[in-house]
Amino acid sequence: MKIVVLIARLLLGLIFVVFGLNGFLNFLSMGPMPTGLAGQFIGALFLSHYYWVVAVLQIAGGLLLLANRFVPLALVLLGPVIVNIICYHVFLNHSGAGLAAVVTILWLTVFYGKRQYFSGIFAQRT
Repeated sequence: MKIVVLIARLLLGLIFVVFGLNGFLNFLSMGPMPTGLAGQFIGALFLSHYYWVVAVLQIAGGLLLLANRFVPLALVLLGPVIVNIICYHVFLNHSGAGLAAVVTILWLTVFYGKRQYFSGIFAQRT
């Protein structure tokens, strides 16, 4: 199980570093802008510069995962980003949902490997 968690951690870190850097450097072609609500949503993210915040969080979380330092913090930083990616693909644009599912499975795998560090937040009473 340790090897599976290690591979999942490295893949997840690499994915988020690459896509986070792409937010600043645009070295990956993302294709044409989607139409409808999905296009408006992406447009709002870019015009408000909110996407830069998301890209910084992706880079920070990915680097922490790759460095194997503060992995629980990296999971906490990337969790909301992943939730938003899933919601975007479920509700607005179904294309690309496969990568979102893979990222979710990788995150859950790393989370399972580090679950002892999250035991406090699942306590019913303090």
